[in-house]
Amino acid sequence: MTAGRADELDPVWKALSDLTRRAILDFLRDRPRLTTEIVERFPHLTRFGVMKHLDVLRRAHLVSTREAGRQRVNSLNVVPIRQIYERWVGPFQELWSGELLRIRDIAEKESRGGRRGTSRRRKRH
Repeated sequence: MTAGRADELDPVWKALSDLTRRAILDFLRDRPRLTTEIVERFPHLTRFGVMKHLDVLRRAHLVSTREAGRQRVNSLNVVPIRQIYERWVGPFQELWSGELLRIRDIAEKESRGGRRGTSRRRKRH
């Protein structure tokens, strides 16, 4: 991965770093929501505060908004999250899967060979 590609994900990391923005994404996971619904879901925030959070999420391409008459419909876009997964989680998942398979193979070889490992007791003299 090039440094330019990593820079593209910086707004996504920034957006995901905030608890309220993650909660908004969770709220959008089930279905698209009107901006009014999102504002009502977070009564501890002002409408302006919710709009600022939505703006950060839009700039990170995590939320897309379309106008439906006088209303705005906000939808979750999972593509940036998938890009983070592929960049950061995927390679490590493969690494650990390989290591776990290697450990399993070693354990199976030892059990077939009748080897008991470190559980033997030493004889006292």
